[in-house]
Amino acid sequence: MRDPLSVLTDAFTSFLFGKVETTRLPVRTSTGQAQAVYLPTAAPGLGDSGVIIGREVYSGKGYIYDPFQLYGQQLPAPHWLVLGESGNGKSALEKTYVLRQLRFRDRQVVVLDAQGEDGVGEWNLIAQELGITPIRLDPTAALDHGIRLNPLDPSITTTGQLALLRTIIEVAMGHGLDERSGFALKVAHAYVNETIVERQPVLTDIVEQLRHPEPESAEAMNVAIDDVRAWGLDVALVLDRLVDGDLRGMFDGPTTVGIDLDAPLIVFDLSHIDRNSIAMPILMAIVGVWLEHTWIRPDRKKRIFLVEEAWHIINSPFVAQLFQRLLKFGRRLGLSFVAVVHHLSDVIDGAAAKEAAAILKMASTRTIYAQKADEARATGRVLGLPRWAVEIIPTLTPGIAVWDVNGNVQVVKHLITETERPLVFTDRAMTESSDDHLLDDDALRAAELEAEERAAAFVEHLSDVDGYGSSESTVA
Repeated sequence: MRDPLSVLTDAFTSFLFGKVETTRLPVRTSTGQAQAVYLPTAAPGLGDSGVIIGREVYSGKGYIYDPFQLYGQQLPAPHWLVLGESGNGKSALEKTYVLRQLRFRDRQVVVLDAQGEDGVGEWNLIAQELGITPIRLDPTAALDHGIRLNPLDPSITTTGQLALLRTIIEVAMGHGLDERSGFALKVAHAYVNETIVERQPVLTDIVEQLRHPEPESAEAMNVAIDDVRAWGLDVALVLDRLVDGDLRGMFDGPTTVGIDLDAPLIVFDLSHIDRNSIAMPILMAIVGVWLEHTWIRPDRKKRIFLVEEAWHIINSPFVAQLFQRLLKFGRRLGLSFVAVVHHLSDVIDGAAAKEAAAILKMASTRTIYAQKADEARATGRVLGLPRWAVEIIPTLTPGIAVWDVNGNVQVVKHLITETERPLVFTDRAMTESSDDHLLDDDALRAAELEAEERAAAFVEHLSDVDGYGSSESTVA
């Protein structure tokens, strides 16, 4: 109980100056009403380790992303799907992401460049800046000392060679090999590998053996030699296209000397290939298996495999199955697969819908640029995006995208430095740019230093916690 003097003093003060303190009753409200009263809270970020993408639109925080750092903690798989209409910034994002990843010494990138301008691929400027010579696969230049990739290269295992030959044939034929054709191919491949030792076996050797099988091959299965020849005829006709048809010169000789698979960036320039022809999936199959057996190695490097116009891969069931295996296998060896697609309907409604669904399921990171409302709703249903994200996708401006990193959904503004700008924006891609999403080099470096300082302070704090031990989260 208050003493009488205090009560008298308060009463006198209130009489002279009015009541100086009011008593407020507690307020009970719902979270829906409270959000209009309290300031919004920014969504949690993805950590401080990795490459800077830009800024989270609503909070202004720096947005940092790296699948190798997040794998096993926030990401079940390091693979990434990029979607959106042309002219909204997909190309700029891919290029700056690769350039920034290559600042780490343990990174290596392969790009399948299907776009082109002025007779060269879209990645030509970046390759030149880094002193890299693109591997340009061009049927018109192949016969004139162009680049060759040999499906029977000794660096590919015997099993891998046979799997590659089957995939090439199945893609070209549009259906799987039957047992008899498969047998004819197998015995021809085995005979060529056993008898040709003084040089690299080539596809011409396989075609010749299919046309003129050895009697021993027929005797081993107790069948007539004419039957073995008939079984291999369709296979020989398909492979002949790579030897003496419209794709001749690129795959019918020893692998070109000087292809540097240890370079930080490897660019396969496919811009001279008709992307709507059967040649594109055949090329994708050959490059995919060739990389699987010559590039991905258990050497602790973190590798990024970026494929533009990726629907050319996923629309072919046989090539999609090949890449699905590559993704599963590569994840154990530090591989992040990046697929760039204009519309999700390009793949989910294609001939390889089942394989496409499996590949999409492995992509734990999804970046969606502006799409039309109908396409955005379809994308949202397939990817399981929240309704608010689906509603804003049609309203996004160039350089801004919805990022879904295993359920962590944020709207991110991609930032580009003045140094990156001439490498990122070709004449065609200038329509993607906007001056308001440029970030000068000093600002980018300052942001990186700030992230490093926060990370260092965080590690120092953790070091004071009992039982804390340093660990490295990788995909390896």
